[in-house]
Amino acid sequence: MNSENSSNSPNSSNLPNSTQLSGGEQKPGVDQTASNAPSPKRRGGAKASARTRAREFAVQALYQFIVGKNIPGDVDLFTRGLSGFNKADSVHYDLLLYGISEQSKALDALIEPLLDRPFAEISPIERSVMWIGAYEFKHCIDVPCKVVINECIELAKEFGGTDGHKYVNAVLNGLAHQLRAQEMQRG
Repeated sequence: MNSENSSNSPNSSNLPNSTQLSGGEQKPGVDQTASNAPSPKRRGGAKASARTRAREFAVQALYQFIVGKNIPGDVDLFTRGLSGFNKADSVHYDLLLYGISEQSKALDALIEPLLDRPFAEISPIERSVMWIGAYEFKHCIDVPCKVVINECIELAKEFGGTDGHKYVNAVLNGLAHQLRAQEMQRG
């Protein structure tokens, strides 16, 4: 995908919140800067489960939601067009994107007391990953706590900064002890 918008291109558009597709077409509703979300750095060529892929696409979509301030429906439409989406668990992806976007303030309120810095200093990727963890702790009881934490650590490693996964781990570990105390005590 070409994310540059050249004003001398015959098909360019100066519309706000649009993404330029190959061939110069514009996809309305998604901010170009947000579509530059990092792509996964999958190690070892491991095959990811459909639910893992759903989380990967959710991180990218939530990045667009945070950085581009795009509405979830536009982000969803854009993300479903990305290569490999057909291998993701679309039901889980929908649950994450729409559930988190609706509950982002409540999730922030759960996460914030565990932070050692303001949200403004947290990368959008790490914030997205922490939202996924917090949301799954609360609403995906079928997913064990340790699985949620491990999946989120891997997401932070794939998409985030060098040591972002350590921060995500610490925050989600603390949150797990609050939201799923009995499960954490059982080990």
